Amino acid sequence: MSRTRVLPRSRVLAPARVRAAVVAALLLPLAACSSNGSPSAPGTKVKQPTADDRPVTVTVTPTGGRVPAGEPVKVTASGGRLTSVTVTDGEGHRLTGKVAADGRSWVSDRKAVPGAAYAVTAATRSEGGTAKSTRASFTTAPAGKVNKVDWRPGTGSTVGIAQPISLVFDNPVENRAEVEKQLRITTSDDTEGSWGWIRDYSGRDRVDWRPKEYWKPGTKVTLNAELNGTDSGADGGWFVRDYSTTFTIGARQIVKVDLDRHQLTLERDGETVRRIPVSGGTPGGDKRSWRGTAVLMAKEGTINMNSETVGLADAYNKMVDYSMRLTWSGMYAHAAPWNARWFGNSNQSSGCIGMSDANAAWFYGQVRPGDPFEITGKDTKGVVAPGNGFGAWNLSWSEWQHKSALR
Repeated sequence: MSRTRVLPRSRVLAPARVRAAVVAALLLPLAACSSNGSPSAPGTKVKQPTADDRPVTVTVTPTGGRVPAGEPVKVTASGGRLTSVTVTDGEGHRLTGKVAADGRSWVSDRKAVPGAAYAVTAATRSEGGTAKSTRASFTTAPAGKVNKVDWRPGTGSTVGIAQPISLVFDNPVENRAEVEKQLRITTSDDTEGSWGWIRDYSGRDRVDWRPKEYWKPGTKVTLNAELNGTDSGADGGWFVRDYSTTFTIGARQIVKVDLDRHQLTLERDGETVRRIPVSGGTPGGDKRSWRGTAVLMAKEGTINMNSETVGLADAYNKMVDYSMRLTWSGMYAHAAPWNARWFGNSNQSSGCIGMSDANAAWFYGQVRPGDPFEITGKDTKGVVAPGNGFGAWNLSWSEWQHKSALR
């Protein structure tokens, strides 16, 4: 009779332990390829977060709440690049600017203006290529005081070869260099010129731009005074708008007045058009005329001339025809039939350049604002001051340049 052999327990269990170890070893690689501990199909690759995908940090200056006006808007990015920046106020006006070549910064071309609410949108791209937009906002404090400008010449006008561009300010301007930086002159022939700060005859601050020499006929001129958001300084207040004007230079006309010979000569393009006998200001007192270069400021037609307005008591009070203003202090060229016997032989006026009705009518039709009057004579009050009308031509080019706040 045969017997069945029974193996020891330990040798029967050994193969089971081996199989369990093998199964565990096979499962380990699958667990290593999964995300958050969840198994995935064999061969699947799951992208892991990298430093390149971190959000771009955007900083906007100024930002949040109410801030002072008068500074450009600045946007910077770290950990990525700016692709575009839009800054818009509550009325839809944009502050333009350009992203720097490295994509790390953007600065507005203009300053934030007073009393405006701005919205900023910055589009960015991370180092890993992720696009995103960041938004910010801020509001500027309103202007406590506003400065305004009166300017000449007017838009669309044709003026003479001596016409300056002149801005007179309502309030004092302490930050002259800052204001002057915002004034841009463009000419069709690259005319050389300079700004100069002077005191207007009214006592207000004023800045004029004159060419080095008389304008060339036909030159087209544009002023862009981008003053909105500029602080005058001290008690001057803020500018809250821009100003602009465009004008054209007319024919080359020069009026030469010889008070010693009592004669006015109109020259056009270097040729004499007509000589007119005149009578200038009475010698030896306050009724004398000014000399130097005066510029025809305006053709005022028939006006009332009252001596009390120019400090000559009750010397005269009459209606005067064909009146052409040369200074703020009251010197004109005009018709003066009451002085007919003095034309061409004596100066007997109250400071103006008088002529007959007929000659005044003809002359009035020939000249235009901006034409220079080059006045000579021995017995005069002195040279026309820069602020008394447009007397800047009585300074040398070097003297005028040094009146710029940017010299």
